Amino acid sequence: MSAAHSGPLPSVNRQFQLAARPAGFPKESDFSLIDAPMAAPSEGQVLVKSKYWSVDPYMRGRITGVRTYADPVNIGDVMQGAAVGQVVESKAAGLAPGDFVMGGWGWQEYATADAKSLRKLDPNLAPVSTALGVLGMPGMTAYFGFLDICKPQPGETVLVSGAAGAVGSLVGQIAKIQGCRVIGIAGTDDKVQWMTRDLGFDAAFNYKSVSDYSEKLKELCPNGIDCYFDNVGGAITDAVFPRMNTYGRVSICGQISQYNLEKPEPGPRLLTHILVKQLKVEGFIVFRFQNRYAEGIQQMAHWLREGRIKYREEVVEGFENMVKAFIGMLRGDNTGKMVVKA
Repeated sequence: MSAAHSGPLPSVNRQFQLAARPAGFPKESDFSLIDAPMAAPSEGQVLVKSKYWSVDPYMRGRITGVRTYADPVNIGDVMQGAAVGQVVESKAAGLAPGDFVMGGWGWQEYATADAKSLRKLDPNLAPVSTALGVLGMPGMTAYFGFLDICKPQPGETVLVSGAAGAVGSLVGQIAKIQGCRVIGIAGTDDKVQWMTRDLGFDAAFNYKSVSDYSEKLKELCPNGIDCYFDNVGGAITDAVFPRMNTYGRVSICGQISQYNLEKPEPGPRLLTHILVKQLKVEGFIVFRFQNRYAEGIQQMAHWLREGRIKYREEVVEGFENMVKAFIGMLRGDNTGKMVVKA
């Protein structure tokens, strides 16, 4: 077992706290890097040294001050998010110094956490950072949000927006495993090339260089769309509904095009399409599948070992670059999963 920590612990624990509610796109000044006292674990807890932190689109919703499916992060709170770390000190059965764990202790270098709130990781199964991506929440979002809601059938046409991100890139590959024809939408030519060359997507397009989404969808989906996995909302999604086939299924995972708007965009009325095409449109939050995560992780790990699923990590070095990484992810700078490495 590797040593969890060499030398004495620092006397302070650096944390990023929310300093202001962002108006529109977040700025670096909306967060403050502070020195907090180093905490000691109580009975049933461990002290963890963070190794990797996750930045995800859902975090933008957590800092608006409005309760959605989770309580908002308040001014002065440590910024919320998943992290992977190594146990430094343990007062809990089943966890020892050196063990790797994943939990939701947020943007801080050290944390005390209840052992029962942590997932112990096996570094031999896959690199521990995958617990924040393909074998973590994004992987479970792709697995359950696509398979359970869209129920894809072989030969169907599947369209994925935000298709080069941590979730969308996995949805497209799962759809290929299910025998579907897969089309992806992303924001750069490099991402389009990655999806079609490396991930097996049948076609993809860069929405920033296409002026007419309806025409492009007609061209790439001549037989219509059976399943749409939506990460972005907005004008792209408005163009998809008229192309949906009868009895099509739409899984609403995210609306990233809307998260940083200061006032809502007007949009077309889509209920007629839902009625006439008899579509099933369902939004979901991944935590509803929490009691089945073990099943999802096992299947994703199996596909990973078989080489049927590939993943990519965009690694930003240095805790002090957390906010830059978060803002970059919201701008679409990442291909695959964005993580910050200690």
